[in-house]
Amino acid sequence: MDKPTALVVFAHHRADSLTAVLARRTADRLEAAGYRVDLLDLHAEGFDPRNRVEDEPDYGDRDKRYSPEVHAHAERLLAADLVAAVFPVWWFGLPALLKGWIDRVWNYGLTYGRREKPMAGKRMLWLGLAGLAEDDPNSDLTRALLDGALRRGISEFCDVTDVHTEALFDSEAKGLEGADRERHYAALLARADVAVDKLLAG
Repeated sequence: MDKPTALVVFAHHRADSLTAVLARRTADRLEAAGYRVDLLDLHAEGFDPRNRVEDEPDYGDRDKRYSPEVHAHAERLLAADLVAAVFPVWWFGLPALLKGWIDRVWNYGLTYGRREKPMAGKRMLWLGLAGLAEDDPNSDLTRALLDGALRRGISEFCDVTDVHTEALFDSEAKGLEGADRERHYAALLARADVAVDKLLAG
């Protein structure tokens, strides 16, 4: 019980996806570093990303009780000393499943809006897998997502100031075969490992 807790959350409908592989790899690396890991597979656990009236924030009542699902997930989030989100970048944004988790769980009175700042002191990593190449003219949109909407707009807004981001480009290894493809994926895994190590270093 003395171990710090790491929440690794990922959103992909295929258990054999690169996203899932990287989430499990991240969890293993954090566990090896001495963390108790809570691996949250949003799809496998059946999380519903759709918002509903009961989960709308009431800015006049920071103690509002939301749905049991939201409070159960908020407890896991707030119990974590470190949070790592591993996800595919789709249309230069979050997949709906992860966006819905943020919308519903990172809610007023739970993660922000309190004098005591419940998320302060946590560390966080946003690890995004993008299908486009790193030298693609639109790769700046992926970096803007990670360093703008996610780092500043979500983490820092909720008082998490130790935030790391990493974009893994060409996640589909387009045009690569055989040994070249294997080397490409090995390089992506290595970059992910470095990102996790930076997170651990603080």
